[in-house]
Amino acid sequence: MSGLLALLDDVAAIAKVAAASVDDIAAQSVKAGSKAAGIVIDDAAVTPKYVTGFQPARELPMIWRIARGSVVNKLVFLLPVALLMQQFAPWLVPPLLILGGCYLCFEGAEKILHVLLPHDAHSGGPDGSHDVGDPNHLEEQKVKGAIKTDFILSAEIMTITLSTIDSDALWVQAATLAIVGLVITVLVYGVVAIIVKMDDIGLWLTKVGKLQATRSLGRGIVAFMPWFLKILATVGTAAMLWVGGSIIVHSAAQMGWHWPEEAIHTLAHAVSHGEALLDWLTKAVVDGILGFGVGLLLVPLATKVIAPLFAAKPHP
Repeated sequence: MSGLLALLDDVAAIAKVAAASVDDIAAQSVKAGSKAAGIVIDDAAVTPKYVTGFQPARELPMIWRIARGSVVNKLVFLLPVALLMQQFAPWLVPPLLILGGCYLCFEGAEKILHVLLPHDAHSGGPDGSHDVGDPNHLEEQKVKGAIKTDFILSAEIMTITLSTIDSDALWVQAATLAIVGLVITVLVYGVVAIIVKMDDIGLWLTKVGKLQATRSLGRGIVAFMPWFLKILATVGTAAMLWVGGSIIVHSAAQMGWHWPEEAIHTLAHAVSHGEALLDWLTKAVVDGILGFGVGLLLVPLATKVIAPLFAAKPHP
């Protein structure tokens, strides 16, 4: 009997440890998810463009294929690499975060320059966005392009997640990375699916609505969605610059370069006078301005040097 009681006591102790670990994983996941919020917003803002212009019947299948590719990116490729890096080369995390932050700053600055500077709206972009050709081939290109973009954003999300995990337990790190990756994927592509189908829902309401109010709601949805997509793109761009700048500043501090973070903290304290919201807003604005400056420096490097190198084909 005493042996049974001892066994039950051990089981209870294990259950308590397991429950504490689950709570720890949940806390780590929430913390990491909040840190990656800016990238999530950008991901949700960027993805709809890949299914724009296709038949409505193809929109959800394309989003499903992109979402499935995103899960593979996160869980099959990036999660094992992140765990190996944390175990054997943790010093790589801050430089990789800086690299990812620079990419976000470049993307944000490039989007702003695309709006401000004159350009040919009908010229084909690097993703072949204006090259119609065979619809099936174009769909395949779009899906592959979206999955490639998702890989970069997912790598940044997983690296940010890894940098926020306080536990040294490998299984806690793996579980946190998997949970954050899955939750963010479901959140992003669920929102994207709703966004791209809202105009169809609006049209459906205008056709089947028996009440004038219902038909008016449908017309309102159809009229509002283009504006909503513009607002979402603007918020996504601002989030990219803010998150990119803050990642660079914080990761630089982790590598021993403390003065940028300290200068921003001093400025925010002087402006906010201890008000938490104003302190956060000041830091976000400064980080965003810094991110835009870094992006401006990277745009000519990426477009004039790096892109031609990747585009160049070796001669036979």
